[in-house]
Amino acid sequence: MKQLIQNYRTGELEIADVPVPNVSSNTVLVKNYASLVSVGTERSIIDLGKKSLLGKAKARPDLVKRFLDKAKKEGFLKTFQEALGRLDNPTPLGYSSAGVVIETGRNVHKFSVGDRIACIGAGYASHAEYITVPENLCCKIPDNVSFEEASFGMLGIIAMHGIRCAKLSFGEKVAVLGLGLLGLLTVQILKAYGSTVIGFDIDTSKVDLAKKLGADNATTNVEEFKNLVERYTSGYGADAVIITAATKSDELVHLAVEISRYAGRIVVVGVADIHPNRNEMWHKEVEIIVSKAAGPGSLDPIYENKGIDYPIGFVRWTENRNLEEFLRLLSEKRVLTEALITHRIPINQALQIYKDILADRGGPYIGVVINYPDERDIKAEKFKALTQRVKASDKVSIGVIGAGLFGKALLIPALAKIDGIKLHTLCTSSGANVYHTAKKYGFENCTTDYKTILKNEEINSVIILTPHSLHAKMVIEALQSGKNIFVEKPLCINEEELENITRVYKNSSNNPFLMVGYNRRFSPHGEKIFEYLSKRKDPIMLNYRVNAGYIPPEHWVHSEGEGGGRIIGEVCHFVDFMIYLTESIPVQAYAERVSGNNRTVVNNDNVSIVIKFKDGSIGNIFYSALGDKAFSRERVEVYCEGKTFVIEDFKNSYYWLGGKTKKFKTLNQEMGYKEELKHFIDVITGKDTPKIQYEEIYYSTLCVFKINESLSKGQVIKI
Repeated sequence: MKQLIQNYRTGELEIADVPVPNVSSNTVLVKNYASLVSVGTERSIIDLGKKSLLGKAKARPDLVKRFLDKAKKEGFLKTFQEALGRLDNPTPLGYSSAGVVIETGRNVHKFSVGDRIACIGAGYASHAEYITVPENLCCKIPDNVSFEEASFGMLGIIAMHGIRCAKLSFGEKVAVLGLGLLGLLTVQILKAYGSTVIGFDIDTSKVDLAKKLGADNATTNVEEFKNLVERYTSGYGADAVIITAATKSDELVHLAVEISRYAGRIVVVGVADIHPNRNEMWHKEVEIIVSKAAGPGSLDPIYENKGIDYPIGFVRWTENRNLEEFLRLLSEKRVLTEALITHRIPINQALQIYKDILADRGGPYIGVVINYPDERDIKAEKFKALTQRVKASDKVSIGVIGAGLFGKALLIPALAKIDGIKLHTLCTSSGANVYHTAKKYGFENCTTDYKTILKNEEINSVIILTPHSLHAKMVIEALQSGKNIFVEKPLCINEEELENITRVYKNSSNNPFLMVGYNRRFSPHGEKIFEYLSKRKDPIMLNYRVNAGYIPPEHWVHSEGEGGGRIIGEVCHFVDFMIYLTESIPVQAYAERVSGNNRTVVNNDNVSIVIKFKDGSIGNIFYSALGDKAFSRERVEVYCEGKTFVIEDFKNSYYWLGGKTKKFKTLNQEMGYKEELKHFIDVITGKDTPKIQYEEIYYSTLCVFKINESLSKGQVIKI
């Protein structure tokens, strides 16, 4: 993997190819997707590293004193050699990043593989493709917060802890000295909490940005700044002054004392020479506080490395709880980071950006984000363009391809009962079958050539009910013909077909509606449970038991080239229903099958599957062909936030809520067939918006392929 490191002895920077770190019992292994360069801090570290030994000694007299004390006890030569050894160690740069959990240590229970998390901490959340981070230095990222936004975590909570050190109450007036990255974050957090904010910086562009991000006023002129503080505080002075600049001068501290009110607080978050005038301090009883990093827990090895938290009743805002709060502000758009990002670079170009920063070239530099793109980013970008975007039509003219037993028994009769549509043409491979079925259900035309339907410009919508192996080919051709498409499940039978469909759909110019026949999400039983779950905050547990019934191994459904197997052909239904209830996509799957003779027991028809979803939910699918057909076929169990829901064969539903039991019953089994077709028509005519997105279709299809892969490899497969 690539990692940005500095040799502290020579000051040399390098993007090194190093092994992926090992996870320990209290850490998580994270694949980084974004990390933030703390320009001020990292520049000072690099500058110090480039100094000579004498220069380092002058810059850090505190370390020189420790060296001399140790040398007196253990000898100069030994201490000197140890010091050189320490200096020769590579120093990882960076302390704020965001990514995805790849592996967890045995003592880590807060996170699971696949979780999106923000990471903080020097030596942990560094600029590297993979990092290991202690549990207390990570937090889950809200769904509506990007990796780039979450990578601001460390800087955000440094700013937040500085504000907490000011001990503000509602409505107080705060001055912020220094409007770099830390200062601009401080301004936004203060405004989110209702403070009046007056800012100061010597850079006009940063002053202008502070105003755009909510500062009540800001200036580059010292005298004007004093006047602004006077005016906004009615002459009393600022309740608190927060110094977020980095300077070797003591002028900012003197300025802070001058504009502070009686008994005001001055918080030094940045770097400043703290030599205030004693008489002014005495006159105003001003308090000066130097905030320590991100809050309680910072640099405490018991808290950070061993994961032992401080009780919330004694320490309300630890650095971890500060990180949670900062992510909440990002989620609610009370803190905006996009305007702060001045540069984005891939990790392999990081050396050049550091050279430019050190040479004061190509600025100004505020937020510099290092990206680590891979397949996840490519897929995310793919689906930005694949939101179902349907061009409404005032009429629906339908061509149906295929009329087997399932189509004639359920879907075509349901379709014939929908008002306001034109059943234009029916196609099957058998002349007698197509003639009889078309006449029975009122189709105006019949054919044995499906391309007749695709070429007919009067037909704007196609329903595909053919064998599984033909689905991908016909979906692609229908998309290329500009038709809206309803295809019975599965969408396709292998990953290559899935990617081909996705590519063609993405390039479709006329906004067709593509829908797969996942009927269970349209059942009234499923919709009622969905309503109960729609306002939940916690993950859910699902158990889907299927008594599928035995099908002989020679049946076409088991053929890899024709039916794709029952996992592809039917389990996709249950995966989609879980996606529907969780409102989340699957991120990994693990499956086990029985070890039978594969004749009287078809092994792949008897599987136990565990699926982890992006929101933290877990779904179990118990699929068996060994049971008696007289027993109920499907049972869905859902557990969430003290509630329990059960669906029995989509005829009876039971709800346990607050200690009481409710029951919902339909006269017949309601699997959602007529409802899904009605929804397809309503979306095309503009009466409804799509209740299933292509991203959901993509991942439900991909998931069943990964389930088969898990069966083959005997391991967890990431999706």
